[in-house]
Formats: sequence, structure tokens, C-alpha cells
Amino acid sequence: MAADDRLTDAAPPGTSGPPARASQAESREDSLARRLRDAYRRVAAARLPPDEKQRVARRFVAICDLAKRDLDHAGARLDDFLAALEAGSDTPGSRNIAGCD
Repeated sequence: MAADDRLTDAAPPGTSGPPARASQAESREDSLARRLRDAYRRVAAARLPPDEKQRVARRFVAICDLAKRDLDHAGARLDDFLAALEAGSDTPGSRNIAGCD
């Protein structure tokens, strides 16, 4: 069983409609798990220098660790992390600017 099997939106075999949720807390967990999975994919695909990619990956791991204890705080830190990652990829930095002749 893959780690994200329970995160798919497909209905269970033999049923129609969306899968049943056990509780609101599980829904929050699933939502955060989806966002963490997507963030992981963005970090893995990021075109960054090795030292910066390592720093970003460590920050992501810290957020994942926090998610084990505090969903709300982890969600807020993930929002900040994604905003910073997005800003870094949209804003030209010295690593993105070609040198002049």
C-alpha cells in the first residue's frame, strides 16, 4: 500500500459517491497530508543550487515533524513555507541572472 493511497478522492470499491470520513479531525489530517505531499513534490522539482535545496528540504522536514504534534501550527508554517518557495521561484535572484559581457 502506497503512503498516499488513502488520500485519493475515489470512492471505495463497490460503493458510489465520495468516501466516508470518520471525523472532522481526520479531514484536517487528510487536507494537511495532501498539502504536504504537494509541497514535497514542489521541493523535489525545484531547480535550486544544492546548498539552497538542502536548506529548503530541511525546513520542509521540520514542518513534517511538527505536523505529528500540532496540525494547526504545521498548516500555518506550511503556508509560509509555500509562499517563500513561490516567491523564490518567481523573483529573479543572482542565481537566475546571466552575467554581462
